[in-house]
Amino acid sequence: SRESAISVARNILETSINDLVTDVETDHSTEIILEFDSERLRNRNCTMEDVISVLESNKKFTQKAVKDNVIITLVEESDSITVNTLLNKIRKTIVKGVPEIARVTLKEENGEWVIQTTGSNLLKVLEVEGIDKFNVRTNNIFEIGIGLGIEAARNSLISELKATLENQGLEVDIRYLMLVADVMCHKGYLQQIGRHGIAGSKDSVLARAAFEITVPTIARAAKEGEIEELKGITENVIVGSQIPIGSGTVDIYMNSASKK
Repeated sequence: SRESAISVARNILETSINDLVTDVETDHSTEIILEFDSERLRNRNCTMEDVISVLESNKKFTQKAVKDNVIITLVEESDSITVNTLLNKIRKTIVKGVPEIARVTLKEENGEWVIQTTGSNLLKVLEVEGIDKFNVRTNNIFEIGIGLGIEAARNSLISELKATLENQGLEVDIRYLMLVADVMCHKGYLQQIGRHGIAGSKDSVLARAAFEITVPTIARAAKEGEIEELKGITENVIVGSQIPIGSGTVDIYMNSASKK
């Protein structure tokens, strides 16, 4: 039902103390007073007990609730900078929800309620009660790789590439997308195509230099005494040599000696 979906969405949405307070007062020495909005507490499905519970773990201060206020008293008298630093930390303290989930929206599809989020935290979302664990999707490929394995990450990568291209009206044979995904995942972990991943791990100096940072790559290779063997396609194109592919892999020699 819609009510159940709203309840689950509230449990997913990250709620920090900063989302619940309306005003903060401090003497910049020993005391901080947090004024909470009862309507915000109700909308986020939080209570003052939840707030006190998350603050109790900090041993630098004591706290007590007075109606909709929380009075925080520092154990030791501090200066203004220390108090403000502590206040910022308190504001960021998560009271409820899943970290990194900044926003949730509800949408009805085919008679079922779908919760869409801004932000992703796959493993934590799967722990939320009421979630259909077989119908959770994320476009964070790294989270999928860590939580569900490299094969799941590969499948998701193909799906995301296909959806992105189709949204732009482009038709690309899925076998090309599968090839890209295989290259990115074949080592058992995700690699990007760029210089910090696949392009940067090539043996050829010129092939690495052809991608993004040319001069630093060549300078580093010269410093380390690397040798360019011109075995690949990219490096042979750069120097204007015959590409070692197809008919270029065969050497033909003509015997010019005349027949007797």
